[in-house]
Amino acid sequence: MKRTFGIVVAVALLATGLSVSPAANAAPKVNPPKCTKSKAVPHDPKKVVQPTKSLKSLPRTIIFSTNCGDIVVETVGKKAPVTITALTTLARAGYFDQSLCHRLTTQGLFVLQCGDPTASASGSPTGWKGYMDENLPVGKVMTYPAGTVAMANSGPNTNGSQIFFVFGDSSLQPNYTIWGKVTSGLDILNSIASLGAVQPDGKGQYVYAGDGFPVQLVAIEKVIIK
Repeated sequence: MKRTFGIVVAVALLATGLSVSPAANAAPKVNPPKCTKSKAVPHDPKKVVQPTKSLKSLPRTIIFSTNCGDIVVETVGKKAPVTITALTTLARAGYFDQSLCHRLTTQGLFVLQCGDPTASASGSPTGWKGYMDENLPVGKVMTYPAGTVAMANSGPNTNGSQIFFVFGDSSLQPNYTIWGKVTSGLDILNSIASLGAVQPDGKGQYVYAGDGFPVQLVAIEKVIIK
């Protein structure tokens, strides 16, 4: 669940009005989200000390306040204490503030991936060691149904700060910690997805793609812990 491409160029173009070539894939059916402009840009992440113990009182709700609206997540609590403790620690330190969601997939896999302040798909909290996988959907027919919120990783027990919101039923391998469920804002995610994603074609153009940077720039402005 990690992917890197010409993110800085894409962000700059999207912020000023991206010209997309129709040559590769036709533009998706559009259901525009109600988004505001954001000042968020790729940046070095804040340094945050990694927690060594799980919180005694885990938050029940985490709200991702974005420039397109609030995405409210109900956590799974004690099913993923290490993960929720890590995310809570990062959120309270402002790690996610003014960070861009860097990846949108709309074909076969339906997710919006966020949580990397560098927006490169390779960012992780400085100095942190990857922490354990939890609450994996082993044995489930539909592993990641719409509304699921999970951790992105680069292999077993390599979790950091990157997360993904599932806006359509997705049958991934059961390798990604499920830590919450969207209780409000799924409509926002689907509206963002309706505008599609783009990738560079190597010829100086950007084309619609099933996996790329979201056409609608999405920024996490702040995260509220309840």
